[in-house]
Amino acid sequence: MDYGELGLKVGLEIHRQLDTKKLFSPVPSELHDEVDFHFERRLRPTMSELGEIDQAALEEFKKGRTFVYEGTYGYSDLVYMDEEPPHMPDEEALKVSLQISYLLNATPVDEVHFMRKIVIDGSNVSGFQRTAIVGMNGKVDTPWGSVGIPTICLEEDACRIVEREDGRVIYRLDRLGIPLIEIATTPDIHHPEQAKIVAKYIGDALRATRKVKRGLGTIRQDLNVSIRGGARIEIKGVQELDMIPIIIEREVERQINLLKIKEALKERGVREDELEEKFHDVSEIFEGTSSKIIARTLKRGGKVLAVKLPKFRGLIGFEIQPGRRLGTEMADRARKYVKGIFHIDELPNYGITEEEVNAIIERLELGERDAFVLVAAEEETARKALKEVLQRAREALQGVPEETRRALPDGNTQYMRPLPGKARMYPETDIPPILVTPEIKEEILAKLPELPQAKIERYVREFKIDRSLAETLVNDERDELFEELIERGVKPSLAASILIVVLKGLKKEVPIENITDEHIKEAFELLIENRIAKEAFEEIFKELAVHPEKSAIQVAEEKGLTLLSEAEVERIVEEIVQQNIEIIKAKGMGAMGMIMGRAMAKLRGKADGKLVNQLVRKKIQELSS
Repeated sequence: MDYGELGLKVGLEIHRQLDTKKLFSPVPSELHDEVDFHFERRLRPTMSELGEIDQAALEEFKKGRTFVYEGTYGYSDLVYMDEEPPHMPDEEALKVSLQISYLLNATPVDEVHFMRKIVIDGSNVSGFQRTAIVGMNGKVDTPWGSVGIPTICLEEDACRIVEREDGRVIYRLDRLGIPLIEIATTPDIHHPEQAKIVAKYIGDALRATRKVKRGLGTIRQDLNVSIRGGARIEIKGVQELDMIPIIIEREVERQINLLKIKEALKERGVREDELEEKFHDVSEIFEGTSSKIIARTLKRGGKVLAVKLPKFRGLIGFEIQPGRRLGTEMADRARKYVKGIFHIDELPNYGITEEEVNAIIERLELGERDAFVLVAAEEETARKALKEVLQRAREALQGVPEETRRALPDGNTQYMRPLPGKARMYPETDIPPILVTPEIKEEILAKLPELPQAKIERYVREFKIDRSLAETLVNDERDELFEELIERGVKPSLAASILIVVLKGLKKEVPIENITDEHIKEAFELLIENRIAKEAFEEIFKELAVHPEKSAIQVAEEKGLTLLSEAEVERIVEEIVQQNIEIIKAKGMGAMGMIMGRAMAKLRGKADGKLVNQLVRKKIQELSS
């Protein structure tokens, strides 16, 4: 695709949990499955400081859900039950967020002012999320040009969903309040791969602080995507870096196809006033139907309602993303009331026969280009669902509706809610402004960490190690341990090889996550003191992974991996030479490989390989002369 011609604009919003205490309460920011208590709430939208109600919040309220909150003593306190005012923000979290601002070439603010952002999907007990700008006007340079970072915010993370039921959502309180850094870019990204580069740079800057959490759910990347003639679409929940270009490409494809549908509807002369809220009860057509879904609904006393969509035939089934059609988008809208819809472009199917389809066409007096949509449900529920279908049909006349969508694992997206507006913010009255003094800024600047890419380049240049090893050391956050080992006198190439090659090689055999930095440092200390050979690391690590309560020296002694004296090594080599003396006399130095192999079979991990090589060579040369 020619993204320049299409006028592609992409902006990123990256959220990452900080590894500190909770933002407004001094409790640990850890997840737990134990449940000590629970309570229920209903949430309602409120007006913003502008006197307006946010449409996204209003739509959530219309769902009429009850929210159940589960908590664990020690990890959920009164602050996050909304029964106690917030404490002052965690100092460490605030300083880390200011540090991130500098790493992203932004200017930290002089005063931090928290605001309340209305959120009534149940993910915040209070019905709002606290957020504050901590840095402004940063940038990331890319091969396509600079991308601005207008704001960097510090906010509190939401509850995590445990279960969804009809009319109820169960949340766990443990994630609520974990400090979250939010980084927003300008829409100056004009290519899908450029978005990936920007996201990686920001991710590297966050990891450089060593104060961000790692693992599934600790980072969330949202995209804002539009093309010329389309609309801004917010795509939430992009987990993997490599999926960013794919999701952008799929969204561009979706918007192009929605614009094609708009043009087709225009050519057919479809008017918005033709899309009337006239719902037809066609239940009797389905008496004795083979459709299990419809039969179950009718048995429970429900109805089958139909709505006419003039001149939409063939367009409801038009594919807009791989495996997704305009009809899928209509079904997504209706899903807040029903599990699915039926439309003419996919029928006969699902047990609905051609005769039943023709009967509906006759009842609704449809023309060749007219379409219908069916919903089977309790009558009032069916009406609500068909109203959503009609609304999506009206939006199809305009092309691409602005909305928030959910990223799907295959790269497609799904409707979530209307795009939030500015009517969701109002002042936080419980937390006073926080001064960021010149002294605080100087302290942060003095301790600013090295960015990962710069560190990788330094390792290659300074320590002469392979680039792939340097990248893995930094990306796996083994770099601090690597540098500490070098300071203790370990050769850089050996330290990198043991930390990356040896440990990763054991990953499929044993749980290497049980091997601590202290284990590794102790093993290297034994090497420095000439108490073990480098070949002993693999056996020591295998045992420590299974029995982490042991020490490196304990394992080395138990397995006989401590180094033999040079005299003992020479004695063993002499024995092997004498056992193979005839072969040595016949082959001379040609027997070197065989003798070396037999010697190392006995001495691996007990003697330095270089010493064994020297002794074997010396013995063979003596016998060959």
